[in-house]
Amino acid sequence: MECTVHWVADAGMAMMATTGSGHVITMDGAPEGGGRNLAPRPMETLLAGAGGCTAYDVVLILKRGRHQVTGCSVQMSAERATTDPKVFTKLNLHFVVTGKGLPETAVARAVTLSHEKYCSATAMLGRTAEITTSHEVREAA
Repeated sequence: MECTVHWVADAGMAMMATTGSGHVITMDGAPEGGGRNLAPRPMETLLAGAGGCTAYDVVLILKRGRHQVTGCSVQMSAERATTDPKVFTKLNLHFVVTGKGLPETAVARAVTLSHEKYCSATAMLGRTAEITTSHEVREAA
C-alpha cells in the first residue's frame, strides 16, 4: 500500500494525498493553525477511515451470512489526549444496521468480529484508545 502527501503551499495548510489506487484526498488544518478549513482535518480523515474499515467488515460478515442487510452507518465520537502527540484516547462506535429480518444476534456478532478480529484500523487505534461499541438494528421499509 502506498500514498503520497503533498502540501499545497498556496492554500495555507492544505494537503493533498494521492493513494496507491489513484484516488485523491484533500485535508486541511484549523484556521488557528494556519489552515483555511477547506477540507477535513487529518485526524478526522483517520477517524473516517477507521469507520469505513469496520463498517465494511460488518456488511461483509452479514452478507456472507446470507442476511438481507440494506444499510449500515457508524456514528463515531472520539476523545484526544490534551498534550502532544494528541492521540485518540477514547473512541465510541455506534452501528446502525438496516435490513430485512436481521437477527440482532447476527449484527452483534458482526460488530464483535470486526472489532476483535478483522478491522486493522481499529486494531491500531486500540493501541492508544479505549474503544467501545454499540449497535441498533432497524427494519428496512
